[in-house]
Formats: sequence, structure tokens, C-alpha cells
Amino acid sequence: MEEPDKLARIVDARMKLKARFEEKIRNTPSVADTQPQGTGNLNRHGMPEVPVGQTITQKWPVLDLGYQPDVDLTRWRLIIDGAVENPVRLTWDDFLALPQTDDTSDFHCVTTWSKLNMHWKGVRLMDLAALVHPRDKATHILCYGYDTYTTNLSLEEALKPDVLLVHTFEDKPLAQEHGGPVRMITPQLYAWKGAKWIKRIQFLTADQPGFWEERGYSNTAYPWRNDRYS
Repeated sequence: MEEPDKLARIVDARMKLKARFEEKIRNTPSVADTQPQGTGNLNRHGMPEVPVGQTITQKWPVLDLGYQPDVDLTRWRLIIDGAVENPVRLTWDDFLALPQTDDTSDFHCVTTWSKLNMHWKGVRLMDLAALVHPRDKATHILCYGYDTYTTNLSLEEALKPDVLLVHTFEDKPLAQEHGGPVRMITPQLYAWKGAKWIKRIQFLTADQPGFWEERGYSNTAYPWRNDRYS
């Protein structure tokens, strides 16, 4: 397939996904609530800069499971499979050939710190979904990291335009300690919903809890509702 044709197909599939999930996305708390979305200055509108219980930090604290995988770019692979029409296994070059998005968003950690106005570059989860064509019965994804971490997301959250698989932070390659070469970010949810060192996205026809969800953390994780634990 010629590259322009491939990109055109992704854009067409993206528009169909947006139409399919538009109402569900519109009804999610971070969109439907009167509270701000917490996604950069545009969505604060004079409201408190961070959700209740959060403190702004200038540093970027490091939290992990005690293991930071060192994944060489020649060996890095992203598998996207499950309830999809076109499962794929992407190399690093394949990943960089997809539409790239620059975005600025906030980062809310459940351990009570927030870092504001973070500048990212990566691939929208929406565009990855458009590449694989989720089946009609798909409702959730489960993300896997090279460190064995897992976390779940409903599709109406995962398909929001600020959910990215990022490889660049502040114009530099994402550092290993923060999940490089690629991690997911979920600005409208607590940050544990974005897997570091991501290697697989599995589309599911029913919800399946991940690492922290199985250990008592909230399944939904809405910062502006102080939705930390189940």
C-alpha cells in the first residue's frame, strides 16, 4: 500500500471511530462535569489548577514496580490485537511512520502530585485503533508494559484525542526512567492508567482489571472526582 493511501485509510477509520464513540465520550465525567478536564490551561478556565488533594510539582517523580526495562529500539515492538479486524505488530520505524501528534497536557499522579503543561509528541491511541479496526463488540483495552505492568481503559476514555503513546517529552526522547522509549499518557485520568514501556494493547469485549485495579485502585480513576480507590 502506498504511504498516502495508508494515511488516508487511517484518517477515514479515525472519523468512523469518532462518530461511533462520540456520545459515550461526551458523557464521560471529564467532559460532562462542570469541573475542568485538567488538560492544560485551555481546560482550567480559572478553576483550581489541580484536583482536590493534589500538589503541583516542578520535578517529575519516578514511580515503577522496581524494574526499569532497557528496550533497544531495534527490538521494540508494539502488538495491537484482541477484538480487532486487523491485528498488527509494529516496529519502531512502523510506529514513527504513523501520524504524529504534538500536545500539551497535565499529569496527575494518585500519590498526590501533579505536573502541569507537559509537552509531548507521539501517536494518538485513536490512530492506532483506526489502524486495527476494533470489532463492534470491543468495549475496553488492556495495556501491557515490558515490566509486566498492566492497566485497563474503557474505549470512550482511550479514544480521547489527548490519549497518546508518547516517545518525546520537551523535544527530547522520553527517558527510560519515565517509560521510554514509549509510554501511554491519559491526561483526563490518574496517570497509572498510562502504561510505561508499553509493548501490547489488547482490545477486549469486556472489562478486565489491571495491576493496580486488582489491588484496590479505582477502575475509573477520575482526578477531578478524587476517584482514587475502589
